[in-house]
Amino acid sequence: MEIIREEMGAATRSGCSVTLQELEAARQTARLCSGLSRVELARTICEHWGWVTASGSHKVTACLKVLEELEHKGLLRLPEKRRMTRWSTDQACGVVPTQRTNPGAPLGGPLSEAGRVGLEVVQGKDRSRLWNEYVDRYHYLGYRQPMGCALRYFIQSQAGLLGCLLMAGAAKAIRARDQWIGWDRPRRQQNLSWVINNTRLLIFPWVRLGHLGSHVLGQLARRVRQDWHQRWGYGPLVMESFVDPGKFLGTCYRAAGWMELGRTTGRGLQRADALYESTPKRIYVKALADDFRERLCGGPLQGRVEE
Repeated sequence: MEIIREEMGAATRSGCSVTLQELEAARQTARLCSGLSRVELARTICEHWGWVTASGSHKVTACLKVLEELEHKGLLRLPEKRRMTRWSTDQACGVVPTQRTNPGAPLGGPLSEAGRVGLEVVQGKDRSRLWNEYVDRYHYLGYRQPMGCALRYFIQSQAGLLGCLLMAGAAKAIRARDQWIGWDRPRRQQNLSWVINNTRLLIFPWVRLGHLGSHVLGQLARRVRQDWHQRWGYGPLVMESFVDPGKFLGTCYRAAGWMELGRTTGRGLQRADALYESTPKRIYVKALADDFRERLCGGPLQGRVEE
């Protein structure tokens, strides 16, 4: 599959178009700013091209892929790739377990045993590190640094912390989801930011409270648009999640009003020339607005002014 399609003097990727004038400006920027890293150069060119996400941040990843494909075609020259040291990689993504996340006292029975239960938006470096540590230590997938817009939550109660939850960007293309929404490829590329993915839902293993999962997902549906808008400047319209049927039944999602659409194929595009294999997952979706189809399938949505 081609990353870039050139037509009538323009290159396009993920709904973004590069004109010949923009290409020449990118060449000049690359020559003048040869001391920048590729990511820094892509960020600079995003400013010149006006490529921004729904949250107002630069489309650095998409821009970088466009620039690398242009270089591959011999249309411009980028700085040499900088090698990341093992130390810098560990510092960026490594999670070291501490006593702060040691197992708590067993907590079971009806949900009322925990007192008032709610969601806390994680803010600040210390709380973020604590959240990362809990997820890395107790979630079967561990912790992975989310790309792009994301929102972490603690599940908290009068009895203490009960779990963690993460919302992040949606999968790029899922046939069952895309058919359910009804959008075509151009609209999906333009408006995908308005679909967000529940990529982590962790109830701590020492917590066994009835209906906790569905209770938390219900709270999430009522508040996530406002929380996301406050953090990122726009309100999402749909939530999705993928559940491994070999590990979970998905009962809490169905109880919270999520709709099951089927299963993923278990195959995905890792890069332009390679596929990866994974376990097929159950696909769950939850609409956050009655007019989500009209808005997602309409014209390009605009962040920072949507709500």
